[in-house]
Amino acid sequence: MIISPCISICKTDPLTGYCYGCGRSENDKKKWKDESTSDEWKKQNIIDIKKRLNGWQLESFNESYAHKIENGISLYKKGNIK
Repeated sequence: MIISPCISICKTDPLTGYCYGCGRSENDKKKWKDESTSDEWKKQNIIDIKKRLNGWQLESFNESYAHKIENGISLYKKGNIK
């Protein structure tokens, strides 16, 4: 199973249409929720969204997504749970 790249920072950049947190478009998000979406598409989508992010956004995404994979929760959500 491929873990969703959502890191719980769900705000869309009005210029690009991509989420500030995970770099996905609305169509990407819908496709992730579709049960028929293949793991291959999901793997490629993660590669694509990393290309959309740069600087602090990419660093933040990489750190939080790695934490989510290892611990089942994003760093942002973890901070809000305290």
